[in-house]
Amino acid sequence: MNPKWNGQFSCFDLVAKTPDCPRSLVQVGEIEIGGGNFVVMAGPCAVESESQLLQTAEAVAYAGAQILRGGAYKPRSSPYSFQGLGVEGLRLLAKARQETGLAIVTEVMSEEDVDIIAEYADIMQVGTRSMENFALLEALGGCGRPVLLKRGMTATLEELLRSAQVVAMAGNPQIILCERGIRTFETATRNTLDIAAVPVLKTVSHLPVIVDPSHAAGVRALVPTLSRAAVVVGADGLLVEVHPHPEAAFSDGDQSLTFSEFRAMMLDLQPYLDLQHEHHQPRPQLLAVGGAD
Repeated sequence: MNPKWNGQFSCFDLVAKTPDCPRSLVQVGEIEIGGGNFVVMAGPCAVESESQLLQTAEAVAYAGAQILRGGAYKPRSSPYSFQGLGVEGLRLLAKARQETGLAIVTEVMSEEDVDIIAEYADIMQVGTRSMENFALLEALGGCGRPVLLKRGMTATLEELLRSAQVVAMAGNPQIILCERGIRTFETATRNTLDIAAVPVLKTVSHLPVIVDPSHAAGVRALVPTLSRAAVVVGADGLLVEVHPHPEAAFSDGDQSLTFSEFRAMMLDLQPYLDLQHEHHQPRPQLLAVGGAD
């Protein structure tokens, strides 16, 4: 370990790696995140309709995803953009879980919404804009659900772990860290994926770490490549945007994969998982992937 990391990160004692707690698992139903399986969370940026969500849920489950992502409440940067279906979106997510067996991850934006979202969600997502919403983080301490904490778009790793420490201090140790790209001077992609963040976080923290290649790239053609990179550096899973018709998506269509693109990506990842973990037991595996169209 880099000697300077000892003082930089060890102060976050509830989330820092120690000899007594080198690695923690986050349990979501029968799914273990941070254990032997590489867990893929996939679905649309926003829940738009029942047919859109159920089609997507069936497609990502068929391809091997274990968790359905979908935003019922959307923190959009423009007041003219689609803001989400709210409680109706949560009900649709619950219906998709009932029909497919997928667990649900969805974003919570305000401490006032924690209780209602916890009734429907299996994982509470804290978006990049909310990483330092400390009132929200404290409220999530008592929500009874795991928390997926996204790195702020201008946040350092130290600041990310500080926010994780807030959630843990509030009583919730079930935290998943997410690297989703940071804002830099580069404009060719939506954000800059800080791929080094994954091994650094896994060195200094016992928490699971996943990667969101969709928000990092902003360009769907790059998502499979960045997903491979996430596997190679040891990420515990992915958060990927998938839509039946990306060109008609209410939000983030440019970075959303089609169903066939998602299936192809999932098939492509398995050899990289095999190589990455060939000397480790148990070997991480994706769920069985279905056949061709």
